[in-house]
Amino acid sequence: MADRKAAPAPEPLPRPVVDAHTHLDACGCVDAADVAAAMDRAAAVGVRQVVTVGDDLASAQWAARAATWHPDLYAAVGLHPTRADALDGPTRAALAALAEQDRVVAIGETGLDFYWDAAPHDVQREAFAWHIALAKRVGKPLMIHDRNAHEAVFAVLEQEGPPPVVVFHCFSGDEAMAHRCAQAGFVMSYAGPVTFRNAADLAAAATVTPAGLMMAETDAPFLTPHPHRGRRNEPYALPWTVRALSALRGLELAEMCDELADTARSTYGLPMPSA
Repeated sequence: MADRKAAPAPEPLPRPVVDAHTHLDACGCVDAADVAAAMDRAAAVGVRQVVTVGDDLASAQWAARAATWHPDLYAAVGLHPTRADALDGPTRAALAALAEQDRVVAIGETGLDFYWDAAPHDVQREAFAWHIALAKRVGKPLMIHDRNAHEAVFAVLEQEGPPPVVVFHCFSGDEAMAHRCAQAGFVMSYAGPVTFRNAADLAAAATVTPAGLMMAETDAPFLTPHPHRGRRNEPYALPWTVRALSALRGLELAEMCDELADTARSTYGLPMPSA
């Protein structure tokens, strides 16, 4: 990631927002000083709270530890579906222990990835079901990774029964899928692709997602929003996506910020950001 030029900082937002899903370790953060610097860069443009996400056991352990280094940083823990074949007994026990920690606000990212096919589909489904059960047991939201697997994801959720709060991270569906998620009460988190010029179906989905079921995220260091697509992403780049959502939904920017922040805080049980 270090070889890619960083996106420039956008104009600050008028109201504070939450980056609902990022990977600070993959952004290059190692220690508390790195985290503080990244959070300062985000806060300077109005991104006041951040959820950093683990996608393997080491990453999940780092995320849970990093969340104790800053008052506005929280963690999600889980095993990415491309790593589902690593979900052995000791890993399950370690993730279950992390899931109980106060600064851990969600279970994931988990789900199904039929694009990379890095793990067999039946192994992915079993790992997904295990994460669903863990989310129910600890009473925390389920954070779903869904790539080229919409119907299969819905099938597992129906079979296992979803927990009370379900988040489709980096929502990638169309208008019909947005309606389907809304009917089920699932939260849809929009990332940089909603700003891409070739993402008409995703833009249409964003226009029909109900208030209270929409969040915004960076998924950094990936998926940098337009107009800096291809550059290195970080939580401070979230305002580009927030502005795109505001335009698509025909809302004043401050109203859009409040709507997104309120949903993120209610979804993850976050307090207001620190002073």
